[in-house]
Amino acid sequence: MALKRPTGEDLARIVCERTGHAFGNLGLLQTALTHSSTGGATNNERLEFLGDRVLALVVSDMLFSSFPDAKEGELAVRLNALVRAETCADVALEIGLETIIRADSAVRAGVGAKAKNVLADATEALIAAIYLDGGIDAARAFVLRYWEKRSRAIETPPRDAKTELQEWAAQQSGARPAYSVEKREGPDHAPVFTVVVELPGYSGARATGRSKQAAERAAAEAFLAREGIGAAKETVS
Repeated sequence: MALKRPTGEDLARIVCERTGHAFGNLGLLQTALTHSSTGGATNNERLEFLGDRVLALVVSDMLFSSFPDAKEGELAVRLNALVRAETCADVALEIGLETIIRADSAVRAGVGAKAKNVLADATEALIAAIYLDGGIDAARAFVLRYWEKRSRAIETPPRDAKTELQEWAAQQSGARPAYSVEKREGPDHAPVFTVVVELPGYSGARATGRSKQAAERAAAEAFLAREGIGAAKETVS
């Protein structure tokens, strides 16, 4: 039997318990948690677009205040680690979004990158809905509740995978890694890129990301992990 998703006041109560925000506009909340795979006329794609920007703003402000001695490059690396799809999906699982989002059963049952992206998109859409319903202070309160502890967990700024791969390649042969977009999928406002990184003498590595830059970083991470290089050697490609 299909699991019945909560709606209306029941959904608002559950979300309030998990986010700290009491929604006044229940229709907005329902839209934020409705994936396009349901086939309905209303889904969370537009909210996802807005939520991505709100999240980046709040996290940028948080990092600027929390790391007063950090240079721009370090702040950028920390920001990328905190707003990436993997982190948004982790937050979604922490607050149990997978139990309340509305999506096609095949999408909900999916695993891997596709399921991760659905959860990440729902998190961003929820941030946008909180922002529209309660303003920037409400959105900031939610983001700080779940992202501040993650920012503190990064004791040292993560090394950028593309830089690490380029330096390693230079030491090995002097060659530079070459990145190419293999395909681009999804709507214009939320594309998914598949990028391949190639280096002479080695098999290429590919990965997906919600921007070309994110996909390039993920491909570099996959290459490093496969070859057992640096900090990425313990990650799964």
